[in-house]
Amino acid sequence: MMETVKVDQKPRVIVLGGCGFIGRNLVEYLLDKELVSYIRVVDKVPPQTAWLNEHHQKIFEHPLLEFRSANLINSVSCKSAFASDQPINIVFNCAGETKYGQTDPVYKEGIHKLSINCAQETAKLHADRYVEISSGHLSSSDKIPHKEDDSVDPWTFIAKYKIQVEHDLSNIPGLKYTILRPAVVYGPGDRNSLAPRLVVGAVYKHIGEMMKLLWGPDLRMNTVHVRDVVRAMWHVTSRSDTIGQTYNLVDESNSTQGSISAIISELFNINHDYWGTALSTLAKADMTTVVEEVNDKHMSPWADACNKDGVENSPLSPYIDKELLYNKHLYLQPGKLSSTTDFTYLYPKLIKESLKEVVDDYVAMKIFPHSLVL
Repeated sequence: MMETVKVDQKPRVIVLGGCGFIGRNLVEYLLDKELVSYIRVVDKVPPQTAWLNEHHQKIFEHPLLEFRSANLINSVSCKSAFASDQPINIVFNCAGETKYGQTDPVYKEGIHKLSINCAQETAKLHADRYVEISSGHLSSSDKIPHKEDDSVDPWTFIAKYKIQVEHDLSNIPGLKYTILRPAVVYGPGDRNSLAPRLVVGAVYKHIGEMMKLLWGPDLRMNTVHVRDVVRAMWHVTSRSDTIGQTYNLVDESNSTQGSISAIISELFNINHDYWGTALSTLAKADMTTVVEEVNDKHMSPWADACNKDGVENSPLSPYIDKELLYNKHLYLQPGKLSSTTDFTYLYPKLIKESLKEVVDDYVAMKIFPHSLVL
């Protein structure tokens, strides 16, 4: 029998990395839905410099929200971030290094050390739950979708250290944890997932050329909307049978490079195609050179488009790191979360309107050329 966790009053929570993409959307969800009595956002980046949209700016001024700046890699700073005179019921870990193209030691500290520091502090607080956002880049096979209990072969530095975190959480005495492995997360506030591909689409609209992509349309890039991610994060905290469990977060789209590129092409009214076997074979031999050439082609036109529309400063870029341009698949088996906990996705399919909302949000923030949006 599943036992529902009973909380006499609304919980007091900590959101680590709360100014980041997933974090800010989680903070919005918890406060808009009036689910918590207190929320502490911990981040090394203050809200004022985190490129928050207007709604998120207002959310971060909420009377129930307290912001604390901290470097969670540093054990003293981490301990200070968790210090509290009153109980903390739930800790959500959205923190950690998310930028691709860094060196191995950066990820070892910025993911593994950071997460273990935070998990250990959570255990000391005797919190009811610790929710860890992991990675879906744990298998590159396109033949069989990766299930939660399948063997792993992480193919990004981030995933390599996320899986070490997953393993080590089970060794922390008293830690009541749940692990979530999202697919490619998209939605308002995204800068590293589908955002670069949206910017690349805008670049090709600006230069009036066909968008050409490496590999082919069948490259699997499964997706999940950030609002479903944060709903799932909250959902698992309400049930005791999710303690110690790992769940994939993936929608029903079975998204591929082809399906995503088709939506982006429609959004910007451009055509797209693939470089085919010749350049793709060359890419296998010298990925670094090919990726540099592809990215160089996009950077200058993006700067021109921004300048033309008076976009003076933007965190957005068409640059895509080579780790994400390998012929590797992100193919996750859905179903465990829904079948065992009755979770439902509000965004079961990736559609044009959802990506248009993202771009419109950029335009409203004046970080995206408005003339390139239909």
